[in-house]
Amino acid sequence: MGWKDAFEYVKGAAGKRGMTEAPADQQLPLGARIGSVVTMQQGSLLRASTAGSLIQPPTGADTRILAISRLKLNLSGSVYRYYLDTGDDQADEKFLQVYVNAQGEVAEVMYCTQLARVIPETVEDQQAYTGELGYGLGDRSYTLWRAQLGDYGLDEADLDLVFGQEEGVDYRRDAGNADAEFVQPYTGSETRIDDAAGVQGMKQDLYFMPYVRELPGAGPEFLLITTEILRSVNGDANKRGIHVDFVIGIPVEQERIVIQ
Repeated sequence: MGWKDAFEYVKGAAGKRGMTEAPADQQLPLGARIGSVVTMQQGSLLRASTAGSLIQPPTGADTRILAISRLKLNLSGSVYRYYLDTGDDQADEKFLQVYVNAQGEVAEVMYCTQLARVIPETVEDQQAYTGELGYGLGDRSYTLWRAQLGDYGLDEADLDLVFGQEEGVDYRRDAGNADAEFVQPYTGSETRIDDAAGVQGMKQDLYFMPYVRELPGAGPEFLLITTEILRSVNGDANKRGIHVDFVIGIPVEQERIVIQ
């Protein structure tokens, strides 16, 4: 099930909560805990990769949950991220994203890897990445350009697999009315805990929009674009910043994942 079917607006915006009210490291979907080991059958990821996906299949080191977050967005249900790499040490983020519907059922699980992180350099860039002026994040489609990804460090062999003879790859918005030129991005916050007590972690505000394309014979590949405005780290509200994360996600069947 795609995001377009799962996301529904609810009345009002989610209230903001401090780190002391972060979700406890217990009673989480799929039985996840910080320190849990994730075992995942990679058939769908390998098929996607062979079909030209930008996903980075997990390595032997990507098996332990290092941090857990909950995204509070203006939608029905809940979104959790189980981080296998937080990206705090300049590495790329890797996580399982779990969507739980309004009935409390796990409706979708994605394995996600960070493609790039961009820092908006002008006010105009920030406005485009928040969609506040009615364009940018939330447009009906988004194109990733070969030259753009080359600047992000992808090598020529990977670029050839993804783009072939084309200069760009198009994604369609996977939310709202498909015919609408623009849909306001989802907004809310992410609270991440890095230990079971919730003492270490971070809090940030979000502007979020999912895009998707079909891979030949391998199903959907999602491009999740999130503008993140950092509000605090380990309770320190002096830690501030803004960046835009481009993340690739491939749906994984729930029965293909074991968390112990």
